[in-house]
Amino acid sequence: MIERIWSGRSPLFWLLWPLSLLYGLASSLIRMSYRLGWRRAWRAPVPVVVVGNLTAGGNGKTPLVVWLVEHLQQRGYRVGVVSRGYGGHAPRYPFLVTPEATAAQAGDEPVLIFQRTGAPVAVAPRRRDAVAALLAAYPLDLIVTDDGLQHYALARDVELVVVDGVRRFGNGWWLPAGPMRERASRLASVDAVIVNGGEARDGEIAMRLEASEAVNLLSGERRPVSSLAPMVAMAGIGHPPRFFATLERLGARLTRSVAFADHQHWRPEQLAALTPDERQPLIMTEKDAVKCRVFARDNWWYVPVDAVLPSASSQALLDKLSGLIAQQRQY
Repeated sequence: MIERIWSGRSPLFWLLWPLSLLYGLASSLIRMSYRLGWRRAWRAPVPVVVVGNLTAGGNGKTPLVVWLVEHLQQRGYRVGVVSRGYGGHAPRYPFLVTPEATAAQAGDEPVLIFQRTGAPVAVAPRRRDAVAALLAAYPLDLIVTDDGLQHYALARDVELVVVDGVRRFGNGWWLPAGPMRERASRLASVDAVIVNGGEARDGEIAMRLEASEAVNLLSGERRPVSSLAPMVAMAGIGHPPRFFATLERLGARLTRSVAFADHQHWRPEQLAALTPDERQPLIMTEKDAVKCRVFARDNWWYVPVDAVLPSASSQALLDKLSGLIAQQRQY
């Protein structure tokens, strides 16, 4: 239903339109208050890179964060990551993610980033607190914030916006009548627009998410997706159809595709019921896997994805960040 509203195909748009005007007014006033100096943003002593989006729902921010961290690490830099930790309920804030931390505490995306990159990760409702906690615990050269484009209380040196190249901006209206957190004109002020899938336009950087193998949650065994028996697919992410389409491109034989809400909290019996025959594979996203690994069954698999960017664009972006780090070290 929400997709029909956001694409402009439902008359319910007009019922939500007044709320969108209020959302847009509030959003604009918040940004204006920082631009005019009525409120002051806190600046970290190291460069801060925000990876965000203009729309609600999954656009591919987290794979880009992983890509940035891994490539900066390959250049020898010490990178930390901060997040709101949406969906998690930590015993305290700021909360430093450890190998023992669960998605229920830190949120699924921070745990995924920590497991993939090994980088220090902290979560807090106020990202300033998360940054301060990381810098107190680790010597870092740069901070990447997963989401937070609209969190203007934290000053940033670079803004990267990820756009879903297929869905783009829907009807172009603010939440809840449309998918927008800010209007598309905001793109004119960011450092780079990175388009996930679809067609990149002039001035945009194309990105694709590449997947190849399925990984067993219990054993860690890797197998081609196409080699698994007919399977049930599930996804609790911002845009499940993208995951199901990826599986089909990899040759998966799907008997059923089940979409859940983003950041869904799983119960063991809930997932077990999807494959009553335990010989049938249940396949999910890596983001879902971090939440149910502790009670996984041996027929459960996930598919990790990696962001891939054009070499020239990626080199220019990494060189820019390296320059910021070098400049900061001079002071």
